[in-house]
Amino acid sequence: QVQLIESGGGLVQPGGSLRLSCAASGSIFMLNRMGWFRQAPGKERESVAGISWIGGNTYYTDSVKGRFTISRDNAKNTVYLQMNSLEPEDTAVYYCNLYTPLKDYWGQGTQVTVSS
Repeated sequence: QVQLIESGGGLVQPGGSLRLSCAASGSIFMLNRMGWFRQAPGKERESVAGISWIGGNTYYTDSVKGRFTISRDNAKNTVYLQMNSLEPEDTAVYYCNLYTPLKDYWGQGTQVTVSS
């Protein structure tokens, strides 16, 4: 079984920063990509950022480009999301995703609230 343990969410004022972490453990085969999704109340889950495990290619949704940075530590099977210049519109539950050709895995979610 694969487990994804997320941490780093919380309450922050607009313009502030947070760093999310997601550590993967268990029997991981053919790890292809890890990333972050988010879901705000009343909205569909959306992809925020992703990183390929081999090569480290990254992608970001347009609304976070220039503000969020995704990175990985291959030795620790951990992915990070550095979030700067946070806006109220970033408020959501953030989910870690691990993709393999055989299966998608999801974390339990961590709440990020941006409010003054």
